Amino acid sequence: QVQLVESGGGTVQAGASLRLSCTASGNPVYNMGWFRQAPGKEREFVAGITHSGVNKDYAASVQGRFTISRDNTKNTEYLQMNNLKPDDTAVYVCAAQSFPSGNYLSRAGFNYWGQGTQVTVSS
Repeated sequence: QVQLVESGGGTVQAGASLRLSCTASGNPVYNMGWFRQAPGKEREFVAGITHSGVNKDYAASVQGRFTISRDNTKNTEYLQMNNLKPDDTAVYVCAAQSFPSGNYLSRAGFNYWGQGTQVTVSS
């Protein structure tokens, strides 16, 4: 079993920055990622990262503003969010794989999920 716990969400003004953390416990995990879900919308991919941290992918809407990283010595992944916009408002959810897979850009590629942390960006 794997447990994922997110932290770092909050309410900020447009243009501000936040850093989200997700700590995994239990069994080892492979690729990880972040998704988000706003009210009335489907959960969407935000960023993904391979186990080594070398390969990273982002949704077009956050490219250039968000940076995903991980520290495997701490079993933790991060999402640095800069220049936040009101459209970034959502519950941000950490995801992880308990198996090796090349798919880390969609929900189907992950089988463990955190509870989510709220990010609210005011204009």
